[in-house]
Formats: sequence, C-alpha cells, structure tokens
Amino acid sequence: MAIVVVLAGSWLGYQSLAADKCSGQIKLTVAAAPEIAPAVDRAAQQWSSGGANVNGTCVAVNVTGVNPATTASALALRHGVTLTGLPPAGKSALVPDVWLPDSSTWLLRLSSEASGFVPTDGTSIAQSPVVVAMPEPIAQQVGWPDKKLAWSDLVAKITTGNSLRTGIVDPTRDAAGLAGLLALGSATGTSPDAKATQVGALRALAAGSSSLRDDLLQKFPRSLDAADLASSISAAPLSEEDVVAYNAERPEVKLAALYLEPTPPALNYPYAVMPEVDLTKAAAATGLRQVLEQASFKNELAATGLRAPDGTVGAGFAAPVGAPQASPAAAKPAGGSEGAAAAGLDAGALNRALGSWAAITLPGRALAVFDVSGSMLTKVPTAGGLTRAEVTRRAAAQGLALFDDKWAVGTWIFSTELVGKQPWKVIEPISPLSSRRSALAASIQKIQPKQGGQTGLYDTALAAYKNVQDTWQGGRVNSVLLFTDGANKNPDGISRATLVAELKKLADPTRPVRLVIIGIGNEVDRAELDAIAKATRDGGVFVAPDPAKIADIFLEAISSRSGAAR
Repeated sequence: MAIVVVLAGSWLGYQSLAADKCSGQIKLTVAAAPEIAPAVDRAAQQWSSGGANVNGTCVAVNVTGVNPATTASALALRHGVTLTGLPPAGKSALVPDVWLPDSSTWLLRLSSEASGFVPTDGTSIAQSPVVVAMPEPIAQQVGWPDKKLAWSDLVAKITTGNSLRTGIVDPTRDAAGLAGLLALGSATGTSPDAKATQVGALRALAAGSSSLRDDLLQKFPRSLDAADLASSISAAPLSEEDVVAYNAERPEVKLAALYLEPTPPALNYPYAVMPEVDLTKAAAATGLRQVLEQASFKNELAATGLRAPDGTVGAGFAAPVGAPQASPAAAKPAGGSEGAAAAGLDAGALNRALGSWAAITLPGRALAVFDVSGSMLTKVPTAGGLTRAEVTRRAAAQGLALFDDKWAVGTWIFSTELVGKQPWKVIEPISPLSSRRSALAASIQKIQPKQGGQTGLYDTALAAYKNVQDTWQGGRVNSVLLFTDGANKNPDGISRATLVAELKKLADPTRPVRLVIIGIGNEVDRAELDAIAKATRDGGVFVAPDPAKIADIFLEAISSRSGAAR
C-alpha cells in the first residue's frame, strides 16, 4: 500500500508539474484512417498528458477514425468540387485540422479538382503494401507460396476462364482498390488487343465490386466446403494490413497475401495539415507528427498490422506467409508539398484509371460531337503519320468499347455548312448501347473531314447542350463530349458573347448537363474553350497538345470534374 501511495503521489506530482508548464488550450482535430487511428490516438494522448504545448499554450488532440472517402467528400464540399464516385457530403460534415488518410492518392484527387486545396507537410508515417488477397486453398492452386506471380498472370486468369471470381472495393472510394486498378491497367499494355483484355479484366472486377471494404471481406469463403470456395470471392486487391487483420480473427479459411510484380504503390498514410489551419495549430500539428516519427511508434504500428514508412516492421508484426522483410520505402513528398510524390503517381494517371472505371460502372448519357473541319486532315507525327481525324476515330472507338451497356450515346459531326447553313449534322441520336452499339460503332467511321471546311464551334456547342438538356434523364450523368482542333471560324454563326449568355440562361441545377471540351493539337484557343465551359457551371476543358494522346485525355475527362491541360 505504501508503494502504491508513493507511486500515485509521484504521478499526480508529475501531472501538476506538466500542467504548470502550459496554460490555455489549442484543440487539434485529427481525422485518421480507421486502422491507424487507435495507434495515433495513444501516441497523441501520451504526448498531451506529458505537457505538449506551443509557446506555453497546452495542446489537446482529438483523434477520430474516419473512412478516408468520408473526409474526402467533406473537403470536396468545402472547396466546391466533387470527386467521381463519391456521394456529396452533408453540410454538417466536419473538416479536421490534420488529415491522415491511407494514401496520397486522396490528396492528389482533391488537389487536381480544387486549386485551393494545398495541404502542407505530407510526410508518410506508416505503410502497407497492396497485395492480392486469396483464400489459401485457392492461392495454393496458383502456386502460392513458392511461385512468384505477376499482375499479367492475374489478368490472364481473370480474362481466360472462370477459375477466379474476382472482387474489388470500389476504386473511387478505396485507395487499395485504386492501386489494384492501376496495377491491372499497366499489366495489359497499349495495343488494341491489350485494350480489349483490359476492358475484360475491368468488367470482371466490376461484377464483384463492393462499396465498402468490410462488405468485400464478407464475400470470402467461410468454410472449406467446395461449394463455398467455388461461389465466394477468390481474389481481390487489398492492403497487407487487411489480410493481417482478417487472419487475426482466426477464420476457418485464412487469406494468403500475394505480392505481385510489378509492385503497385503502397498505402503510405500521409500526414496532411489542412490549408485553413492557423500558424499555432500548424505548429501543434508539427509537434504531433514528430511524435509519430519516433522509434517507439514503429511497434505501435506493428501491433495494428502496419509497417513503418521505410517498409520495415516493428516488434510483434504478424507478417503474412511470403511477406517481404521490408517493402520499398515511401518516397519523400516533393518540396514539402501535399505529398504528391509519395504515391509515385500523378493526377493524370489516377483520372485515366478512374475514367475507365466510371465508363464501366456508372450509368450515363453522352452526346459525342466531333470536329470535321479541314484542319482535321493535319498529320500527327507522333502517331505514325495518321491524321487528327484518324487518331480521333481510334480514340472514339476505344471509348465506345469501354462504355457499359448502361450508357446511352449519340454522335454528331460539325464544321461549316453541313446541312445548308447549319454547321452540325446528327449521325446517331443518343441511343442505348444495349440495342444500338453496332450502329454507334459504325457512326464513328463517318468522322471524315470536310475539305476546306471551317469550325462552327459556337453554334454547335449551343445546339448540342440544348439537345442533351431537352432529353435529360435523372439518375445518370448527362454530358456533351465535344472534340475540336481549332478556334471558332463561322461567319454565319453566333458570337462568343451570345453563346456564353445563352448557356448561362440554360444552365439548370435541377437538370445539370456537363459540357466537356477536348482540344486536339496546339491550335485551339484555350481561353475560348474555358469561357464556353465555365458558362455551363459544370464544364471542363482538356487540351492534348499532342493529338496522339487524345485517348488518355478522353479518359481523364470522363473522370475529372474540372478541366486541365495535359
């Protein structure tokens, strides 16, 4: 009893001394990915109780475990943008002072849409490799743990038979799912046959997709019964931590973690200080981050199934069979900015992957409008001498193949005087792909330039916008996708001022129509295109100075909600 009294007195005395060192309170809110939040909270509370302060003012830290998609939606709302696939956040959604998502891809997606979203720090404080999770009996059938597999092997198994029932957490809502999507895409190549293989793999993944990670985990087999194994999910991209946590529950059928080559970007847990934070809170945030970089935190991470940022593991880490002793270290954020380099990716790559996913999984209506002015006969040196029109036809055919049957698509062409004085011509009205795919594929071949034709851009843009709005359907993304390689030149047409004024009058938040303009080559007038798109409130401009890259720009345009030159 005497020892207890002495120890208690010592503790109370320490608390008083610590409290004497600071006064007042700086309240620092942290939203952390659920798997790392408990470890961060323990470290934060220990730091606070030990007298954490900024210039004599005490620091109190409130750590909350929040799904990164939820925080991303709240941040998107604050900055007036939306992210593909994420439902809009409620107006009461809270934005933290510090955001600790599971991946820098969230920061990249937000910063590519919202120019005002410029978080600081971005230091990685943990890591978890992205693996393919398989029930052990299934993994043994493909050679695990002795055989080293590649992502191309997985693509082949997905697309050439029914031996694997694949699943994925919706990549628009889950960073591990997005990493898996990127890895699968890079494993297929860029040839026409490879693109068809990629589409097949994406469709197979979409068939077994889940909105939440917990939902997907419930789809793995619960017993060794042959029927259960055959009817359950047998492969899905997840994080190493997911596999560790799943197996910690001692299921009858454990999951194997397959570390496929090439290694996809790991979840890197960036420590992002929000741009609205004042200097005092920013100093407190720096102090907390320094605590999370201490050697003792590595063991805290190990207890939750996570690695240190350098890829090594602390004491007690329950490594899956075949796991590397150390995975590649997370890259340092470029220039101390928002951690953009830490994922080893750029926003364009993310948007192309998400654009492919959106085309396959989201229902939509799109009117594709193609420039057939004489300048579209210009040859593209980087495309083997193909003309701009030929490059555009190829990109359109690839895009049409990607769109799911849930989409409805129409095609127009425009130049000058195509139907009397009218600069545009309807090739196919917006029609369901489920019944008109062949006709729409044939219509792409009618993208043939008019020798000497000019560019009736303004009249065409207005007519196309009105057409989609007049036939608007709820529950779908209603879009105009307009491809052009030049500025408006139509002496018989309306002026830019008239077009902008008419579009502003037509814009209706109850029937939103997204006008996406894709500029081909370096002869487009970016200011002109921006003025047109902005008049619709929900438009975007994407410019491909090299027309050979128009297919990539097209995918970015489908995914992104704002315009960007590439």
